[in-house]
Amino acid sequence: MVLDTSHYETRFASTEQDRLAAQRLRYRVFVEELGAGGEMVDHAARLERDDFDAVYEHLLLVDTRRDPSTLDHVVGVYRLLKGETAAEFGRFYCDSEYDLSPLRATGRRLLELGRSCVHPDYRGGPAMYLLWQALADYVLSQGIEVLFGVASFHGTDPEALAVPLSWLHHHHLAPQALRARARDAQYQSMDLIPPQDLNRAEALAQMPVLIKAYLRAGGYVGAGAWIDHDFNTTDVLVMMDTAQMSSKHRGFYARRMRNQ
Repeated sequence: MVLDTSHYETRFASTEQDRLAAQRLRYRVFVEELGAGGEMVDHAARLERDDFDAVYEHLLLVDTRRDPSTLDHVVGVYRLLKGETAAEFGRFYCDSEYDLSPLRATGRRLLELGRSCVHPDYRGGPAMYLLWQALADYVLSQGIEVLFGVASFHGTDPEALAVPLSWLHHHHLAPQALRARARDAQYQSMDLIPPQDLNRAEALAQMPVLIKAYLRAGGYVGAGAWIDHDFNTTDVLVMMDTAQMSSKHRGFYARRMRNQ
């Protein structure tokens, strides 16, 4: 079956209306659905925002059938922050949770990914694929070499997440040269269960869809998790080295390059 994607558009936010629509979607997912909070969340206007919104690029998935005047047209979003922009701003978002000095020390072109979400009515369809396709175009055009960002488990009880966290620690830990470590304030070891006591199927069943997608693309994680009480999540730092991606996803990027 061929899916009709003619009513979708991927583009960067270029107007205040676009940015507000992205924040409205983030409010629906992160605040209403997952119980997040934060100092700059506007509950009256139903907007999830922070002080990084001014410097991030906002990659949007738009359903052209929806009315922009009601801030309802954005159904998927990614925030993107290039290394040079972060240097001018003074920090990455992830700096508050992880020591990113190993990534900076590589001297490679970095791109931080954040606030990725899809409207509940659009999950399970082509939405995330279309966002990743647009992200691939951006990565190629900007010469990005390392992508990274925090990805989250719902909840802040590490014991409840012991199986997937331990699986990530034992099977997907980043190479030492890229192994950023969670900061001490909310550091949580992921080495909770010995590897011989883990079951792969059980671990992957408890893994968020986005984290599994990053792992399939050849991603790996930093040392330790970060307990984010404001967002009601347990965060892991996911990294992808474009030179070390799985052959399937490296082929996808290569096809994108040939077709440009």
